[in-house]
Amino acid sequence: MSPIKTSFISLLIIVSMGVAVAVAGKTHVIDFQWPNLYPEGMAWDLLAQHFIVGSLNHRTIHSVSDAGVVETLISDPALPENVTVLGLTVDFTKNRLLACLHSVSPLPPFNALVAYDLRTRRRLFLSLLPSDPDFPIASIGRGRDVANDVAVDFKGNAYVTNSVGNFIWKVNEEGEAWIFSRSPAFSRYPSVMGKNEPFNDCGLNGIAYVSKGYLLVVQSNTGKMFKVDEENGKARTVLLNQDLVMPDGIAIRRDGVVLVVSTQKLWFLKSDDSWGEGVVYDKTALEEEGFATSVVVGEEGRAYVLYGHVMEGINGIEREGFKIVEVRSEKESGEEHVWIYVLLGLGLAYFLIWRFQMKQLVNNMDKKIN
Repeated sequence: MSPIKTSFISLLIIVSMGVAVAVAGKTHVIDFQWPNLYPEGMAWDLLAQHFIVGSLNHRTIHSVSDAGVVETLISDPALPENVTVLGLTVDFTKNRLLACLHSVSPLPPFNALVAYDLRTRRRLFLSLLPSDPDFPIASIGRGRDVANDVAVDFKGNAYVTNSVGNFIWKVNEEGEAWIFSRSPAFSRYPSVMGKNEPFNDCGLNGIAYVSKGYLLVVQSNTGKMFKVDEENGKARTVLLNQDLVMPDGIAIRRDGVVLVVSTQKLWFLKSDDSWGEGVVYDKTALEEEGFATSVVVGEEGRAYVLYGHVMEGINGIEREGFKIVEVRSEKESGEEHVWIYVLLGLGLAYFLIWRFQMKQLVNNMDKKIN
């Protein structure tokens, strides 16, 4: 066999092995441990290449490597005792970490946004988030304000959802906070959950910023999604082909696909008109016991959900182990596999053609020699 032919076959074998690995590749699972951490919020730090998680029980924020190594990123004993760290986001333009703080009853009401410099880990500001004096929650027999999730624009403005008050706060780069959007759209739809069900009062929840000048927000107890103008706070309902069931966190991939997580599913959505309308084109079942609450887009555009077992923490159960798990769209993976097989088929076809041509060449040379 000629060296050229041997090299070609070797190359084909290597390509085939690579295809087999790609097709059979397993999703990335990150197991990590920290006593009674119970993280509800998660962010991805692109520069440091690690995940960042909060805590239901500690006044700390932690980094988690892709190997599951946990380190304390922020420890701030000056925060109120027993404060809960909920939604998190990284402001890449200013290298800051923003976190929502909330105190759970029977502690005194407390809702704030805190910002830390990711390089020095120094606190930049702690902004108390105001209640709405014209619409006190206590007057309608509901719970109290809950600063749940946060998104940041390219100017350093942060937007924080109030899950029980059903409005959005805005906090500028200097830490000045005010009520930004109390759109009538947020109270247009009744809760689809029973009165006595957990989180029946949980309204606006996950929030994400879109560079075209608006925010996307999901509402847990109605299953709706809203598009909110970043300038004036005007909101309108995004028309979806199906309602989402108890949506929580939200993230956006570079290709514009929106990921929405609940404790049961991760939805994959897309829109052709800048989110006047949207389509749920795939959904992946999640492990319900893990109680997924957050989704981020990590390295190479991969989606990761956080299994923080928050309900166990609320119920006072002791736990050390938690997980961050890569979740894929089966439809997208199927399409990728089809293209892999097509490319492999083309490679085999070229090899067979090359082999036939080489055979003809050898036969012609034999004829000339003889």
